[in-house]
Amino acid sequence: MHTPLFATLAAVGLAGAVIATGSAQAERAVIIPAATVDVPRTGGLQTAVLAGGCFWGLEAVFEHVRGVKGVTAGYAGGTKATANYEQVSSETTRHAEAVRISYDPRVVSYATLLRVYFSIAHDPTQLNRQGPDSGTSYRSAIFPQSPQQAQVARAYITQLGQTRAFARPIVTTLETGSFYPAEAYHQDFFDRNPTHPYIVAWDKPKLAAFRKAFPTIAS
Repeated sequence: MHTPLFATLAAVGLAGAVIATGSAQAERAVIIPAATVDVPRTGGLQTAVLAGGCFWGLEAVFEHVRGVKGVTAGYAGGTKATANYEQVSSETTRHAEAVRISYDPRVVSYATLLRVYFSIAHDPTQLNRQGPDSGTSYRSAIFPQSPQQAQVARAYITQLGQTRAFARPIVTTLETGSFYPAEAYHQDFFDRNPTHPYIVAWDKPKLAAFRKAFPTIAS
């Protein structure tokens, strides 16, 4: 997981090198088409649950999408009893690190959130890993909160595959399961820990790339 990784690197004098590499190979958005189908943009606030690597970075990106009212880091796919950082880190709980996004569909649609998710929030072609993190808890997975969301997500994955938007196959899965908030120290981690080595190396470049690629919806 994140802290042990950099503790180990620091011990052997490699943390600075990894940070430099992360910055030099700054995350870049993949140019992908908008979805051809979407969830109706009516009613009050709606919820999306997405998993794709470390929830610190996912939270940081989606907190800066116009129309998003709140983002919670947490765990999805396993049971309430195992929804804690120590057990999820064991890679035996079936949980994925995920974010729960509360958004106003009159401002930003579900399909637009998925476009950000696939384009820059994570790499949907990496199986059970993202960047320096590996394990099933870092898998690419969507947890639809309604049949409409499931339909839109499934159609978009098919659309992106047909257009060959990515050089490798998309491995994102559609899954069911409850969402459980993570510990308090994981919430708003990006904003509260701007100099953390992981944030500097991986998440600041990702947020910058999001703002560059999606200026009209970035806040």
